[in-house]
Amino acid sequence: MMNFPWKTTLAVSAILAATVYAYAQVSSGGPMGMHGQMQGGMNGSMNGSMAEMHRQMMQGQGSAGMHGNMGQGMHQGMHEGAGMHGQQSGALGAPTMPGQDAFGTIQEIVQILQADPSTDWSKVNIAALRQHLIDMNELTLHAAAAERALDNGIEIAVTGEGRTLEAIKRMVPAHVSELREIGWEAKTDDLPNGVKLTVTASETHPLTMLKALGFMGILVQGGHHQPHHLLMAKGEFPMH
Repeated sequence: MMNFPWKTTLAVSAILAATVYAYAQVSSGGPMGMHGQMQGGMNGSMNGSMAEMHRQMMQGQGSAGMHGNMGQGMHQGMHEGAGMHGQQSGALGAPTMPGQDAFGTIQEIVQILQADPSTDWSKVNIAALRQHLIDMNELTLHAAAAERALDNGIEIAVTGEGRTLEAIKRMVPAHVSELREIGWEAKTDDLPNGVKLTVTASETHPLTMLKALGFMGILVQGGHHQPHHLLMAKGEFPMH
């Protein structure tokens, strides 16, 4: 008789024990005791399966078959898991988000300056760019904007205190100049605690559009911020 690994012998012994117990329950009319055709069919099926397993083991196939099937399933599962992990890693790749928008903006500008051999490092002023980004953050997140519709436009009282007020005073009037350059009719007037921004409706900027855009929608018009950030970092553009 062939020698089988102890794990296979243990597994077969457990199956035989379970089969004997089930047969005893059927014969004694216990919880599994079902009579007639069901009893005969169950006993016949189980006995036939056990007989086939015993025959294969005696021929030296039981151990290889059981180990082969188990090994193949485990091997396939491991490969499928590895494949899924590989696809996920490939899709995600290396992290790209800097974690904070101002940090990422400064990082991008610094990389551009370092890649440009004509950069005059004696004029570079990253600190000024940082202060400007703080202004943008204060204006965007902390300034109050009370909007009032006019017959021919919209009026917005932009107010704040402390560092937010400083940002309002610097950025809103400066932005009006940019709006005018791209065809908007806008002006500002000083307020004790901020700035009043007035934008006049036109054929290209009707009143319904101005109402929908509101303060921030109007403020983001144009694409001047990005090039200004680079010029500011180079020391070639005043901070606003």
